[in-house]
Amino acid sequence: MSGRGYVLKGAHHDEILQAIRAVAAGQAVFGPAIAARMMNFFQGLNSAPQPGSSVAAFPELTEREREVLTLMARGGSNKDIAEKLFISMKTVRNYITNIFSKLQVADRAQAILRARDGGMG
Repeated sequence: MSGRGYVLKGAHHDEILQAIRAVAAGQAVFGPAIAARMMNFFQGLNSAPQPGSSVAAFPELTEREREVLTLMARGGSNKDIAEKLFISMKTVRNYITNIFSKLQVADRAQAILRARDGGMG
């Protein structure tokens, strides 16, 4: 019965328990973060990046890095970002380090300015 459900490692205990029960009952289960990513993926299959979109503005960033950068530009702390994306604080720090490197900025303030100039936040 493998592959019938997927939740992220940061999922709450009640979400995990609900997923186990649903899979045992023959249902397919995806946590909210995975479901949202799947929806975004399928919506993006038939559309090219629009001028001014974060993809067009920052093609060097992965989708997840763009999500993190958008949340940073909206004023989110690392803790806020981790909770919103259901990832650990260490993972958020890793994404931010990659963003700084790819955007060639030295700090969070510079990254946020670049993001806002690119239409994020």
